[in-house]
Amino acid sequence: MAERDFIIVSGLSGSGKSTVLQALEDQGYYCVDNLPATLLVDFGAQLARRDASSMLAAVSIDVRNREFLAALPQALADLRERYALCPRILFLEADEGTLLRRFSETRRRHPLTDDLAAALGESLLTVLRREREMVQPLADVADKRLDTSQINTHQLRLRVQAWSLASRHYSGLVLLLQSFAFKKGLPLDSDFVFDLRALPNPHYDPELRALTGRDAPVRDFLEKSPEVARSFVSLRTFLQTWLAPFAQEHRNYVTVSLGCTGGQHRSV
Repeated sequence: MAERDFIIVSGLSGSGKSTVLQALEDQGYYCVDNLPATLLVDFGAQLARRDASSMLAAVSIDVRNREFLAALPQALADLRERYALCPRILFLEADEGTLLRRFSETRRRHPLTDDLAAALGESLLTVLRREREMVQPLADVADKRLDTSQINTHQLRLRVQAWSLASRHYSGLVLLLQSFAFKKGLPLDSDFVFDLRALPNPHYDPELRALTGRDAPVRDFLEKSPEVARSFVSLRTFLQTWLAPFAQEHRNYVTVSLGCTGGQHRSV
């Protein structure tokens, strides 16, 4: 089976595009960061001249190239008509609070901001909103949109690797189980969400309150509860029943989210 895949990575600054390119590169993709959209057709021409049985490539195009939105539609049309290339578009995004935190932590300058001090002040929010408006047309036509607000770098790499076509054959379903706090909202990437707030809560035991579900005393407390045992059996039965159809459809990735009030005890 031939390996042919051409991915255009775009999205909001701070949403994880560099991580995505690194993940694709690890899978054997030839990656180009910040390729001017005006050069996309030339790049596609070079790919078309390569061995037709093997073509794995990815490029990142975003607002660092101010004219990319104007040039990209025609470039995509030329790739399809002249070289029979149909790139898949992966669009990364995150909520405003997450992006503000990431820019504050990394002290990186936003590409639409001319002054670093302004980028770290209130005006950064305005810049982020302007960027979101600029890239929205691309988000609307993306083959996949991925919100990275509540996932870490490792989880992002796994999602991208599952979505790519680097593997010659379907290698099976990748299952991610993650805990979360309902008070912080539902994880946007969830396929299944289970509410564990009906289970006994270690939070009300002063000796367990500061611990987490990774600590043995909390595990011992929960394992003594008949409700916890029944919920475990029910969840296991449900997943064993319904993950099989996903795998039969060659679904690459399924995310199961387990939630409790604070995301510290029961969901873990």
